[in-house]
Amino acid sequence: MGGGLNLMDNLIIPMENVGKVSDGYHTFDELYEHRHLLFINLLKMMKELGYETFYSYYHSDGSCYTGWFIAGVTINGKQITYHIPERLAYLCEDLPVLDKAPKFDGHTSDDVLERLRQLALEKKL
Repeated sequence: MGGGLNLMDNLIIPMENVGKVSDGYHTFDELYEHRHLLFINLLKMMKELGYETFYSYYHSDGSCYTGWFIAGVTINGKQITYHIPERLAYLCEDLPVLDKAPKFDGHTSDDVLERLRQLALEKKL
């Protein structure tokens, strides 16, 4: 029952303000910036360990999202990829840049979370 008021039922946030939404500690914009920078650092470490890393402004089919690039790593034949804002591309200059990204393996957000969990459990990369 609970009977409490669910503010989310009536909350409307204009799209241009979504990034400013905060949990009281961080905004969405801050959390995404953390994710972008953490992933770029992961890619650099994975490259040093001999894993296939990349970034590209174009998907395998030639499409793209203006202002973004795709970056990723393949581990045990499975991809982990994210779109990263183009303004951070200078941080990826020591990663292999491809004309087009490898063919997307169909992974979902849940797949990426599971692949990252498995990576954290690896005893030796």
